[in-house]
Amino acid sequence: MHIEYESLGDATHPAVVLIMGLGMQLTAWPDSFCRTLVARGYRVIRFDNRDCGLSGRAPGKKRANLLLAMAASALGLPVRTPYTLEDMAGDTIGLMDRLGIDRAHIVGASMGGMIAQVLAAKHPQRVLSLTSIMSTSGNRKVSKPTKPARKVLLARPADPKNPDSVIEHLVEMFGVIGSPGYPSTREELRSRIGRSVRRAYDPAGVARQLLAVIASGDRRKLLHTIAAPTLVIHGAADPLVPPAAGRDTAQNIPGAALLVIDGMGHDFPEALMLRLATAIADHCERNGALQQAAA
Repeated sequence: MHIEYESLGDATHPAVVLIMGLGMQLTAWPDSFCRTLVARGYRVIRFDNRDCGLSGRAPGKKRANLLLAMAASALGLPVRTPYTLEDMAGDTIGLMDRLGIDRAHIVGASMGGMIAQVLAAKHPQRVLSLTSIMSTSGNRKVSKPTKPARKVLLARPADPKNPDSVIEHLVEMFGVIGSPGYPSTREELRSRIGRSVRRAYDPAGVARQLLAVIASGDRRKLLHTIAAPTLVIHGAADPLVPPAAGRDTAQNIPGAALLVIDGMGHDFPEALMLRLATAIADHCERNGALQQAAA
């Protein structure tokens, strides 16, 4: 599986590996966020997950049946999926192997937070620290989006084959799930989303990623096995993955610290990039030397 990536900063510095969320490309990690981590002395790796951006696609042309998958999950039945979050965690390990990175600080956002959790639980020897952002343990009781967020998430572009239509649809979506305390203008959203859509757009790949999320189910038992020093970050105004999901995640990872940010929704507003990057760099700094010494 080809994984498209970018490496920023000095290759001899400790690595921070960034795992992005559902359907989001490596470019969704803001440059200013990455520059701050590099300035703090870290090598930053950001990449496209499988089935997204310029990375490889899952084989087969069968269309994902999301409604059937959600029904099976609700009934506690197995969900058929081309791959799992564990496979996606394996992609991250494979990329680290290729780059000669033995251990890294792992940072994941939304679905990327779920992948990061699985990686920390299944590959503890490769993880210096874990940061889970705007994510969830898979506990359905605390992970339900608001009605407006659910509605916009399930909506489709008026013309899925027209890039302009796709961009307008995504502008509407981020207008709903974004940070009310740090709003972006429609022009800013249109410019940022336009660059992403022109780089790559594959709704079938996003559907397969969502299947992997649905199949993952409730991960609370798995989270209890995580030994890596963990920071959980969540927006107090997140309408897609409510703040209760962040609190639940932190409660189920032994010793995890929780940072809830007022006004933050389910996005990365530029006004918060310095604060987020500083909190993560501080977390990495507190735990990097300790973990290296224990290795």
